[in-house]
Amino acid sequence: MNESTPNFMKLVDICKEHKVYIQTHNIPDPDAIGSAFGLQRLLSHYGITADICYDGDIDKLSSSKMLDMFNITMYADQDIADDMKEEDYIICVDSQKNAGNITDLKGDEIAAIDHHPTSSASAEVKYLYKDVRIVGACCTLITGYYQTLGITPEPEVATALLYGIKMDTLQFSRGIKDEDIQAFGFLNPLVDQAKLTKLEMNNIEFSDLKSYGAAIENVQVFDFLGVSFIPFACPDAMVSIVADFILSLIEVDVAVIYCERPDGLKFSVRSERENVHAGELIAKALNGVGGGGGHASMAGGRIPASNVHLLGDFKNNSITERFIKALGMEF
Repeated sequence: MNESTPNFMKLVDICKEHKVYIQTHNIPDPDAIGSAFGLQRLLSHYGITADICYDGDIDKLSSSKMLDMFNITMYADQDIADDMKEEDYIICVDSQKNAGNITDLKGDEIAAIDHHPTSSASAEVKYLYKDVRIVGACCTLITGYYQTLGITPEPEVATALLYGIKMDTLQFSRGIKDEDIQAFGFLNPLVDQAKLTKLEMNNIEFSDLKSYGAAIENVQVFDFLGVSFIPFACPDAMVSIVADFILSLIEVDVAVIYCERPDGLKFSVRSERENVHAGELIAKALNGVGGGGGHASMAGGRIPASNVHLLGDFKNNSITERFIKALGMEF
């Protein structure tokens, strides 16, 4: 890893003699789960016990399969609410405090390990340990600790880490950096190939086919922009998968997908254009009604239910107009 890699042993020293939680972003995906699991096992190597926690639901598809396959225990916010104390330490992984996709729990967020750009709200947080580097996956950062320390991860840890990297980079086809390739070279000989293959197969349930159907039925293409919506609730992972599917259309270089939920509208944005930053696009398009952010090639966001009325009687037209205008195109 490069010279900017923080010294992991500093985090170990900070955590000694403290109750430690590893918190993922809400509704954790494979990269968040793999990162938390890899970090948990690495800390245990130095005698530090840490519990993994999250808020929201565990999406079906890939995330729940990881938990079952590797016997990973993750505690929902409500399950630890009575046990967590204000003086307990929290390490944020695959997110940062105030990022908008992570709940502020009772404990003290003393560290952040993340591969997403730092938002203005997150930049104000002072950590005892911070490792934020823009790479393809947060699992890459955790893998780097193992490499630097000369520790060989167990097969199940290596498999979880590599799966997280592959999922977040779409099989090493988007947002990859040299560190991601180095992580692959380190992990690949160590993984349980049978389990990795099982994780990568059969990740879509029969009921999810209607999400594809709805997206196909509702898709509209404006020059290089593809916009579609799913008029019912579906998991975050499914929204992302559909966004990747729409992006695969020859005519589409930027894809915007959203679904309707009881708590509002969930968005996923993909971009293959160098001059269109997905994170900046969604932040600009949803300004005033919601929020979002992410990488140059992939981003997410939401409009809370309390703000949906601001879109007017024809919300789908309003959303499309917002993205078209954010791209500097005529509606």
